[in-house]
Amino acid sequence: MIIKVHSRDVTAGEALAEALGREIRVEEGLTTEPGSTVVAHWNQLDHRTDDDRIWESASWADHLADPSLEHPLASGPDGDRRAILHITAYLHPLNRELTHAEWQEMGYRLARAAGIAPPGDDAACRWIAVQGQPGRLDLIANLIRADGTWSALPHRLAQTLLTEQQRLAADLLLHPSPLQDAVPPGPSTGPAVALSPRVPTATSPLAGILRQLAAEQSGPVAAVRQLVEEVGRQAAALSGDQTNAAARDLFWAARRLYGLQEQLGEIASRLQPPAAAASVAPALPVQAPGASRATGR
Repeated sequence: MIIKVHSRDVTAGEALAEALGREIRVEEGLTTEPGSTVVAHWNQLDHRTDDDRIWESASWADHLADPSLEHPLASGPDGDRRAILHITAYLHPLNRELTHAEWQEMGYRLARAAGIAPPGDDAACRWIAVQGQPGRLDLIANLIRADGTWSALPHRLAQTLLTEQQRLAADLLLHPSPLQDAVPPGPSTGPAVALSPRVPTATSPLAGILRQLAAEQSGPVAAVRQLVEEVGRQAAALSGDQTNAAARDLFWAARRLYGLQEQLGEIASRLQPPAAAASVAPALPVQAPGASRATGR
């Protein structure tokens, strides 16, 4: 996965159009319902909209730009009024298709890492995470908070996003993405990293124990993971916001357990004694007949 930070803008229309891969339209409805395009959003959106939360794409752009109109004197530390922040996460083409809950988790985690969604802050800025094109997630935010102040981004935003990118790749079991394979052509101000696979370097009889622990279906970690998944399915079948949140968290816990299985298997592979290489006698150089005659002359 690769994170790209776009140049900031005054309005959100261009960022949203790029996220959707088309021009925003008045007649096009975007909703925050499960499985929809807007997979995550700021924590006060539910109190500011109708229950269905279905708006035209142009209305979403206006909604994100409203704080700039409501607080005309707000500006960044350098006096910059371009308050629209746009961050894109690209997946490697070889990655599997993510679920709605996984895209949602990515949106919330990137928003927290960027400093635009501090936990429990009811005056935080407006933002949405849009999954409008295959293999990418776009986070669009207005840096002007509800109280009229400017959101404090991390001092080293690129490094902070890079760290979160690595955590997301590990938690979601994503394929490490070289920059040239994951990001479309064009300038990028965001960080990029390629995670290198580990190379077996040690031998140990502990490998067998780790393989038993990491067994995908019959190991003890697998038994706990399957139980957590079953409880998550039961919670998802119930109605209510609390049970939906619990189901999402349980599925994430199960995915982390699966990641633990993979990590244990990887460690076991590193500890497994390497197979003995077959000895091969060195080949003696063969001199061409013509060469010997040439030497004699």
